[in-house]
Amino acid sequence: MPTIRPSADLRNKYNEISELCHEYLEPVFITKNGTGDLAVMSIETYELLAGKHELYNLIEQGLDQVKHGKVKPMKSAIKSIRAEIN
Repeated sequence: MPTIRPSADLRNKYNEISELCHEYLEPVFITKNGTGDLAVMSIETYELLAGKHELYNLIEQGLDQVKHGKVKPMKSAIKSIRAEIN
């Protein structure tokens, strides 16, 4: 379940919010005047999410290459790589 805190807690209870972010590795949602405003997370969580985003983009690129016939059989690819190494 998401953690939701008022914006005043950023100023008054920063350490508590930081501990929550590090302990649960998920964002803490900050409200301003009762409405969602920010998502605060640890650097570790941010890097994990950014890594997943990059991976999904690479998978999407690969699937697009397959869709458009921009691939070749594995044996042929390995043969080309070996030829370049030697």
